[in-house]
Amino acid sequence: MKAGRLDPDLTLDLHGHTLDTAYDRIMAGLDQARMMNARVVLVIAGRERPVDPADRMAKRGAIRAKLLDWLAASRHGAAISAVRRAHVRHGGEGALYLILKRG
Repeated sequence: MKAGRLDPDLTLDLHGHTLDTAYDRIMAGLDQARMMNARVVLVIAGRERPVDPADRMAKRGAIRAKLLDWLAASRHGAAISAVRRAHVRHGGEGALYLILKRG
């Protein structure tokens, strides 16, 4: 992963989404990844920025700020073995690798 030689099995780009549509996209994407027995999912969500917890759609960085909470509380939480910052070639600080458990 550190060398950027890892090729994700699936990429989910959340740019241009609102919080609500981003949540739906990440959940549907993880459903798809698990059905195809993917091991590594690249999530492009932009860089994290401080956000007001009451902000529902307007501020930049809101998706990235909420992403880890969404994953932990989701039906997919137990299937994720690790979350790592992506290599610069895959988006660096604006992207994450989700490593899924086998089976």
